[in-house]
Amino acid sequence: MNLENKNAIVTGGSVGIGHAIVPALARAGANVALTYRRHADEANAVVAGLEDMGRRGLAIQADVASFDEAQAAVKKVIDEFGSVDILVCNAGVNRDGVIWKMTEEQWDQVIDTNLKGYFNYIRAVAPHFREQKHGRIITITSINGMRGKFGQSNYTASKAGIIGLTKTVARELGSSQVTVNAVAPGMIMTEMAKKLDQKWLDIATAETALNKLGEPDDVAHLVVFLSSDLAGHITGQVISVDGGQYT
Repeated sequence: MNLENKNAIVTGGSVGIGHAIVPALARAGANVALTYRRHADEANAVVAGLEDMGRRGLAIQADVASFDEAQAAVKKVIDEFGSVDILVCNAGVNRDGVIWKMTEEQWDQVIDTNLKGYFNYIRAVAPHFREQKHGRIITITSINGMRGKFGQSNYTASKAGIIGLTKTVARELGSSQVTVNAVAPGMIMTEMAKKLDQKWLDIATAETALNKLGEPDDVAHLVVFLSSDLAGHITGQVISVDGGQYT
């Protein structure tokens, strides 16, 4: 999969799944800009790693929930790299709680970051993709956006919304030869997941057909494929990376 001379943006690229996606795109040949909100040291380390690969990297501090900051971030990438070819919407948060205890703040934080944040960046790149008549948009959703999850009404609503957003934008940008697809991970062994009580990891493992949990690179590999010319006739799809956790 060859992404030479391609320029990518990955939101939330300093930690978690994004931390795997950024170097995976670079290994395939892309220059990569990543956004971060709080993890400056981690973001700068990622950029240093890209430069060690001989790729251009750029770390931009931005709150994905801000429409104006998204516009500014995309403009900065175009100014620095000359163009944008790939957008990976990945940044997300969770503020779990059962519906009868969930606060308005918990609801708004998750929807603003996970759903509005995706809109903000897709809206920012869409005019450029339409003008250049090509582009790849990959959104990171979750199997929980398809099946629901106890204690996560805000999170699952945001992830279900991402699926609807993905399918609609695929139709809207298709005539400009822009593909838009969603990747739906199951339980992935990020640093955050490793901090969970072992009983929850055991439950998730038991749900899988492969009897194992995924790694961030499992998601990153699919993102690279969907970013490449090999996936040129795939759009509007939701592809699970979950080891058969939800079938």
